[in-house]
Amino acid sequence: MSQQPNNQQRHLITVTNPRSPISEAFRALRTNIDFSSVDEQIQVIMITSSGPEEGKSTVSANLAAAYAQADKKVLLIDGDLRKPTAHKTFSLSNRYGLSSLLSQQAVLKEVVQESGVNNLYLMTSGPIPPNPAEMLASNRMSTVIQELRQNFDVILIDTPPLLAVTDAQIVASKSDGVIMVVSYGKVKRDIAAKAKGNLDRVGAKMLGVVLNNVKRKASEGYYYYYYGN
Repeated sequence: MSQQPNNQQRHLITVTNPRSPISEAFRALRTNIDFSSVDEQIQVIMITSSGPEEGKSTVSANLAAAYAQADKKVLLIDGDLRKPTAHKTFSLSNRYGLSSLLSQQAVLKEVVQESGVNNLYLMTSGPIPPNPAEMLASNRMSTVIQELRQNFDVILIDTPPLLAVTDAQIVASKSDGVIMVVSYGKVKRDIAAKAKGNLDRVGAKMLGVVLNNVKRKASEGYYYYYYGN
């Protein structure tokens, strides 16, 4: 069901200004991901960063919208069970979500919500649990992902930063590929390399890196660059 973006959706530039250079960059990112693997389908994509405040949640939401605009049935999962933000971005309830599903306090149809963007659905984090890593590592999480594969064309999972907790590594092992968001001028090369090393240790497939907050021209604002392997 479509509706007009509200103030909380100000970060969804792919919806509010689809002709902007940044929106075009998200469409290019979408295309690069689609062509990143010839032999295997990339359906479940995890998005993370090395540290906090690098823009991974904004990238996740806009990439999800870009896929939805390509007539894909998309689910964005807020896999950050510690500091969730997706419910605020889309102005939706977080009463039930991923944690509710994993703890079997809710069923799938109760935790998948319409986002307000055509073809895009949202699963919020749900109430913050005492054991996020254990929940994400559970067999129940694997079962949920397998069930979701049958119902959605693309599943994007926004996770906590790699160097903060082990959650992202756990989810990476259950995903088809990973996009790492790096804030230009904020994250040192050795920190980004350490974060990538954490992914390598769990055998994650690195789809590429989004270099965020790169200033191109004063008239164009901030841009997103994609670097594949």
